[in-house]
Amino acid sequence: MIRKIIRIDENKCSGCGACAAACHEGAIEMVNGKAKLVREDHCDGLGDCLPACPVDAISFEEREAPSYNEAAVLASKAKKEKMAKAPLPCGCPGTASRAIKRSPAAEPSACPPLQSQLSQWPVQIKLVPVNAPYFDGANLLVAADCTAYAYGNFHNEFIRNRVTLIGCPKLDEGDYADKLTAIIVNNNIKSVTVVRMEVPCCGGIENAVKRALMASGKFIPWRVVTVSTDGRIIEDQ
Repeated sequence: MIRKIIRIDENKCSGCGACAAACHEGAIEMVNGKAKLVREDHCDGLGDCLPACPVDAISFEEREAPSYNEAAVLASKAKKEKMAKAPLPCGCPGTASRAIKRSPAAEPSACPPLQSQLSQWPVQIKLVPVNAPYFDGANLLVAADCTAYAYGNFHNEFIRNRVTLIGCPKLDEGDYADKLTAIIVNNNIKSVTVVRMEVPCCGGIENAVKRALMASGKFIPWRVVTVSTDGRIIEDQ
């Protein structure tokens, strides 16, 4: 059938992931750092993704496309919710969840070697279990993975006394918002700190946290810290 559907200009796309986060039907995913319309039958043609794009890479077009399949969209959403609550697959020691106990007397030192301030494992957003015990009463850090390399004092200023979650909205497929929503809804999270790079693609991780907080229905203090590519904090709000 001929109908209205979105068109993504890959040459303009910055890979920020904001459109994928705004697409409630899951029609858009990030593939090789670019937004792709992966399921035409999931696109309802309403264009919630258009205003989310910071570089005007999305527009409407009328062309031959399968009709919008609401049943398939609902089934996909249900599957994602189920996966978010599922336990981690066994067999890989690197994905085993564990708390890291540190001595209360240990204080950060200005002289090397500096001690790691990480308090739990795993740290990747997609790998952490939703109901891990360390989330109870946690101050949550959601960080773009590049930030720890760019900012020299990252462990002492951000990881210390927080539960750390990292991700890269440009390279990871899918959207973090559903997983983050489940973590916030199912646990007593005290605060959320987002640390992102100044590059546009990092807007995806900030957007995912914002959507998760709104979807949770909870009022939780949160802040966003932006780090420059040369390792400076250029915004803290």
